[in-house]
Amino acid sequence: MSATTEQQHAAAGVAIADPKNFREPLVEGKPRLRDVTETVARVVERKPSLGWFLALFVTSGMAAWGTFALIYTAVEGIGVWGNNQPIGWAWGITNFVFWIGIGHAGTLISAILFLFRQKWRTAINRAAEAMTIFAVICALIFPVIHTGRPWVAVYWLLPYPNQMEMWVNFRSPLLWDVFAVGTYFTVSLIFWYIGLVPDLATLRNRAKNFLSKTAFTFFSLGWTGANRHWHRYEKAYLILAGLSTPLVLSVHTIVSFDFAVSIIPGWHTTIFPPYFVAGAIFSGFAMVLTLMVIARTLLGLEQFITIKHIENMNKVLMATGMMVGYAYGIEFFIAWYSGNPFEQFIFLNRALGPYSWAYWTMVTCNVFIPQLFWFKKLRRNLLVTWIISIFVNIGMWFERFVIIATSLHRDFLPSSWGMFYPSWVDVSIFVGTIGIFLTLFLIFAKFLPVLAISEVKGILPGSQPSHNGH
Repeated sequence: MSATTEQQHAAAGVAIADPKNFREPLVEGKPRLRDVTETVARVVERKPSLGWFLALFVTSGMAAWGTFALIYTAVEGIGVWGNNQPIGWAWGITNFVFWIGIGHAGTLISAILFLFRQKWRTAINRAAEAMTIFAVICALIFPVIHTGRPWVAVYWLLPYPNQMEMWVNFRSPLLWDVFAVGTYFTVSLIFWYIGLVPDLATLRNRAKNFLSKTAFTFFSLGWTGANRHWHRYEKAYLILAGLSTPLVLSVHTIVSFDFAVSIIPGWHTTIFPPYFVAGAIFSGFAMVLTLMVIARTLLGLEQFITIKHIENMNKVLMATGMMVGYAYGIEFFIAWYSGNPFEQFIFLNRALGPYSWAYWTMVTCNVFIPQLFWFKKLRRNLLVTWIISIFVNIGMWFERFVIIATSLHRDFLPSSWGMFYPSWVDVSIFVGTIGIFLTLFLIFAKFLPVLAISEVKGILPGSQPSHNGH
């Protein structure tokens, strides 16, 4: 085909069937606009299945057991945990950082990919945003209960009027966490809710029973789909995306300051902020894959959450995994280059000491296993993707545990050395937060649209005006 002919076809808006330039569709099966509404709304409108009730029974049971362990901790005190000297921080802060990391993918997918006009985000952004909120709820449990008497201590962490005579310690990174995570949760919740409004109006118009119609009417804020509404919606969504974007970097940077601003060997390093941010995106995308690979099948959303979406997320997973692996290696270089014997000992102890099994579990799950995604067939294989995402979740939990435990269990004096062994309360609270997270996700997936209906419609062929007058 000559250059002139190609230019004529391009001017006419005709696609050239060149396999090299072929892009997989983001929506399969060529559905109509109405088909998108029917498919997504059907998940909300049909009666809950027996499988859904069984899953909810299991997850709510886990949440109830974790709640019991939390109440037991509040009654008996933090001494029922496995914390000791010298390991004053252990599973509590490990789980806090883990859940905050899980919550990073939602804001990244929704805000940053939206600003960069990445259309493939539309199939997963709604669920990822919901997971962000649920993960932050789980994360906030740990610093609150770690204060020992939260009914007294939490009051002094909240903002209050200037005429108060006592002030919180603004030099404490734990206080920075309160402001950073609180802002992150608030903006993420508003961002998620604003995106839901058009879809809630769709469900309102389709609702048949009084209770559903009343609820959807209230939360859809009088949405009618008028041009004025869409104009304000798009402007508000863009502003919130702009506000959310720096939060992706700032929140986990502040969380990393819990460690980086201390003088403890193994923590006192300037690499922690970017290292923690990359790790948070890494673990967040892994959790999105873990749940969405299952949800696309059980909810019948295969034509909207396609293999192309899974492959793109696997590419992000592989890239952030290599960033994390680079950080693991550069930590050893920094320790050697510093000439500090205490710093050097900590990192050698991580790799060769009593917790070496945890360190190499972390490296295997986070660095070696994701390298399988270099192969396209494996990137596009759902079972392989799901298994690797599980390994990444495990590896990222061990990363936080390794950072905390191996830096504390070898104090400056050998007489102060010790090991950490979790108690049944530690394990129960963590299992409980997993139950809370999964219970909230099951409720969300059943009673709210898992996909952003209006955004998926916007990427269908023919939904956008063309430049040739058709």
